[in-house]
Amino acid sequence: MNEEKARSQMRKGMLEYCVMLLLHREECYASDIINRLKEADLIVVEGTIYPLLSRLKNDGLLSYEWRESTQGPPRKYYVLTPLGEQSLAKLDTVWNELVNTVNFLKS
Repeated sequence: MNEEKARSQMRKGMLEYCVMLLLHREECYASDIINRLKEADLIVVEGTIYPLLSRLKNDGLLSYEWRESTQGPPRKYYVLTPLGEQSLAKLDTVWNELVNTVNFLKS
């Protein structure tokens, strides 16, 4: 088994959930999302996060607002929509079920 490949696949599967968790707490712009995910050791690159944000927006789970920045061009700040909040609540349930299953199998 290739552990690095397995780790990569697990992280990809969690990425959408983790992005939504961040946006549940506060609105963020993409670079801020990337930095927070890196701080949590869920390493992502811009080429991964931007398509994910676009898909979540197209699915109605996110919206965004352009804001002026004191350090360059305007920034696109993302926030969960009410539908996104509902989806996150369902993902919370799925996550808890998965954690319980894994913990059961480990014991």
